[in-house]
Amino acid sequence: MQTWAEYVDLLKRGEAILGEATAPVDEQLRADLYRQFAMNLSQAYFLLMMADPRYPEFVPYLNSGFMLQPNPDAVYYVAALDGTGTYRITGERGNAPVAGFATGMKMFGTDGLKMGKGFGNYDLDELTLDNDGRFSVLFSSERPAGYDGDWLHLDPQSDFIMLRQFSYDWGNEHDVRLAIERLDPPSQPKARPTPEEVDAKLRHVFDYAIDVSRVALAQIKRVHDGGFINQMHIHTFQDMGNGEDWPQAYFEMVFDIADDEALVIESELPEVRNYWNVQVIDGLWNQVDIPYRQSSLNGLSAKVDNDGKFRTVVAHDDPGFANWLDTGGSNYGLLIGRWYRCSSTPTPQVTKMKLAEVAAYLGDRSPRASADERAEQMRQRLIGNQMRRKW
Repeated sequence: MQTWAEYVDLLKRGEAILGEATAPVDEQLRADLYRQFAMNLSQAYFLLMMADPRYPEFVPYLNSGFMLQPNPDAVYYVAALDGTGTYRITGERGNAPVAGFATGMKMFGTDGLKMGKGFGNYDLDELTLDNDGRFSVLFSSERPAGYDGDWLHLDPQSDFIMLRQFSYDWGNEHDVRLAIERLDPPSQPKARPTPEEVDAKLRHVFDYAIDVSRVALAQIKRVHDGGFINQMHIHTFQDMGNGEDWPQAYFEMVFDIADDEALVIESELPEVRNYWNVQVIDGLWNQVDIPYRQSSLNGLSAKVDNDGKFRTVVAHDDPGFANWLDTGGSNYGLLIGRWYRCSSTPTPQVTKMKLAEVAAYLGDRSPRASADERAEQMRQRLIGNQMRRKW
């Protein structure tokens, strides 16, 4: 094995990646990048050091702590697996609006700058639930002979399975609970990792800390170079491993505003909308603070105007309207929204103006929020976020 100092040296190349940023580079962005590296290392311990397809377990992947572009309504878990094996997942469905499994190969950031591949997306509502909402399902490349319970196909190339769950009413809806076991286990008990195994995983951890940030910067650059600055477009994220069967479209853009400016986002809403949201992301692809900033809205928390449209104000300071999206102090970043199992996928319209002009522009079309109402919104957001199980 190397010395610890030699492992730490693997992080030194991270300094150079600010040259790949499209956001203005200053000391704040540099500090945010260093913080992101620390976050990536924390995530990598779960994602890589604990990963063993022979002895699987679900570990935290994305949540309000690991803020590298998670859906703020979501808590994700992931387990390493061997696509040629047979696995059983047992759990409780809960009642979040969206809950499902995704299988794939090479989670983004785990194979340099190469994008992974998605193989299957499975809705938990398609499983058999008992009277207590519990389920049990097998994953394997072929249905086991004589087995007539719930079974889902596992592509032999798969090396992970991920649980996605999106909540509207944070802390009041019940999250999924689950466990995974391998049914064709190794003949030996789980052994202490060898020095060679620890060495390989540590190298992967330090590479991941840099590579996942590079993937994030590339996603911002993709939108920036496409010309979608203060202008929305629809994207699928199939380039990052979302399979064609994932029933979700994203609207996204780079936002670029001065301290005294704001963006008013206006959108028609699909007639049928099972789930939708919108969120603010900074110039490094981090979700702006989730519990302490109103950096996202969803189909429950957003207020729909009397004409049936959704309007929100992206600004650094509170404009006094209920549907404020707080930039968290970032002048440059991304705005991303989701239409999940919706009857249409509208592209929102964007209008840039001075913050002082917003009130006259929106007039009485959009509901306002007093200081007391905002404080209560934020109190409920903070409590709801902490009530969710993430770890």
